[in-house]
Amino acid sequence: MSAGATRVVRSFAFVDLSGFTSFTNNEGDDEAVAVLREFRDAVRDAASSRGVRIAKWLGDGAMLVGVETEPLIQAVVDIENRISRSDSALPLRAGISVGPVILFEGDDYIGHAVNVAARLCDEAAPRGVIAVAEAAESPIAGIDAEPAGEREIRGIDEPVAIVRLTVRG
Repeated sequence: MSAGATRVVRSFAFVDLSGFTSFTNNEGDDEAVAVLREFRDAVRDAASSRGVRIAKWLGDGAMLVGVETEPLIQAVVDIENRISRSDSALPLRAGISVGPVILFEGDDYIGHAVNVAARLCDEAAPRGVIAVAEAAESPIAGIDAEPAGEREIRGIDEPVAIVRLTVRG
């Protein structure tokens, strides 16, 4: 491995506001900024309360990283619930994965788990949180993991077993 690169195991989530481009086109930039402000507040609050790092902002989305999987999942489900309960004009969608990756130059992650999380976010329905099945192998307090079969994912050789995550109750 080259200098500035270290192999680590991390959990990743990508969260995204579904329909943001159309919303911006129809409602204008000022309304888009208001929706983004609410989204970013929700992400910051949930991430900081669970010890999850916001690795980067991606316009109307974010990449989150956790050393442990359970707090990351809880943060993502918290974000989705907060957005759903609010008056937000746009629903959230999210994808979660876990696995070994390369920590590159101390602040970026390269590897399969990152790619799968990003693709699962793309695949998620509005108000959907989906994860690789291994991310939810152990019970997570207050969260149900419903098996959703295997899914072919663009750019990934093998089908990925996924679960849908929701708040219990």
